[in-house]
Amino acid sequence: MRSEATIYIVDDDEAIRKSLALLMRSEGYLAKTCSSAQQFLKSYVPAVPACVVLDVRMPGMSGMELQDLLIKREIHVPVIIMTGHGDISMAVRAMKAGACDFIEKPFENQLLLGRIEEALHDAMDELRRDGEAAHARERLELLTPRERETLELLVVGKLNKQVASDLNISVRTVEAHRAKIMEKLEVRSLSELVRLALLAN
Repeated sequence: MRSEATIYIVDDDEAIRKSLALLMRSEGYLAKTCSSAQQFLKSYVPAVPACVVLDVRMPGMSGMELQDLLIKREIHVPVIIMTGHGDISMAVRAMKAGACDFIEKPFENQLLLGRIEEALHDAMDELRRDGEAAHARERLELLTPRERETLELLVVGKLNKQVASDLNISVRTVEAHRAKIMEKLEVRSLSELVRLALLAN
């Protein structure tokens, strides 16, 4: 996982950027350093496992403002806030707003690396879920409007007889639709069908 992951270090302090980049590379991560929030926004690549190690206080756009912007733009990337001693309340606010963790300067390298490992693990899980959901939506696009209606009723637990009554069609037609739906969606059981339909939502 490390060789695939990018760690963004966003801090206006060059010494911190350099030392953290060195640490990340020594652990096998790809490190990208950014001296400002604006620079991060230009260099960020979505759909790649990543973690942002973000300083709270920076000139221009602060770490908090950047985090708010990420939420507004629906950019789902784990953020670890670096905070000075006087910024604890700010860091707590950042966590309430969605940061996955905060770490107080000065910190032990191993502590930061442990937090990054956890954050990346969660990010990988989210990327996998997003991929599964996108695949499920693609499969559902293969269904005809009538098959979609049938699927929606099956997923809420209706029996073939009830689906037939709701759609004003025969039970045999419902069975034919159901078989076609399962074939198109490449599922073998009703439970798989329900799982795929839920994933697509």
